[in-house]
Amino acid sequence: MSGKKSKTKLYSPAKVNLFLQVLGKRRDGYHDLATLMQRISLFDEMEFSLREEGIVVRCPGSGLPEDERNIAYRAAKVLLERAGCRGGVEITIHKRIPMAAGLGGGSSNAASTLVVLNDLMELAFSRDELIEIGATIGADVPFFIFEKTAWAFGIGDRLQEADDIPVVWFVLLNPGIEISTKTVYQGLDLGLTKEGIEFSIHNFHTHTAEEIARGLWNDLENVAFRLFPELANLKRVLLNHGARGSLMSGSGSTVFGIFEGEKEALKAAESLGRMGMWSVYTAHSL
Repeated sequence: MSGKKSKTKLYSPAKVNLFLQVLGKRRDGYHDLATLMQRISLFDEMEFSLREEGIVVRCPGSGLPEDERNIAYRAAKVLLERAGCRGGVEITIHKRIPMAAGLGGGSSNAASTLVVLNDLMELAFSRDELIEIGATIGADVPFFIFEKTAWAFGIGDRLQEADDIPVVWFVLLNPGIEISTKTVYQGLDLGLTKEGIEFSIHNFHTHTAEEIARGLWNDLENVAFRLFPELANLKRVLLNHGARGSLMSGSGSTVFGIFEGEKEALKAAESLGRMGMWSVYTAHSL
């Protein structure tokens, strides 16, 4: 490892889904989606140190597994095996992003692991190759490797950059409920034809924050609201505190509101925080 950088630290961002439509169910049991995903300024902090061999993952204070059940561990293992590399890595994850909350924290950690190890170990995989590897690890991993606001199709492995997205301020409420993505999808009444639903991104206008707020949509929201009625209340609370629009992200349980600007978002977050009923976060789009 002499002559090479052997340590690095980075911030691994969360995401929100500004739009999510389920287009059909696949033969492999997964669902085809059309979703607009936006990275936001809510981060986990990750540290990487190369070692002679073996993978070590530490997640202090989070309760996350530190073995192959951890998605960052699996990402490191897959990449090293794909590269035929005998080296190892120690990964420390300081969690800030709520878990099982529809914000993609685990997928972001996995994507960061692939990108950082590719750089630290000088493996020379292209971004497209990393995206292909990431798709085998988790549905949202390719998006975080893409590192741009994007429409994602299929199971999230087909990405198209979203143009003309303005900077948007968010307030996010998390009630501390961990929701199983599988459970939400099982509760979805598709009512789809065998051919699925046709979708065009031209139906969604994103030139202003107001247009984004008007276009917010998530097919999974009603299912999650039936399972956890308190989530619907979060949406009402955000709208009552000045959000221009509000939506559950992914399969939940985080609900976010879009605000006019930073000042309005911070004011709402302060008021909501005083209630002491939920975890409250402010963030802007990246």
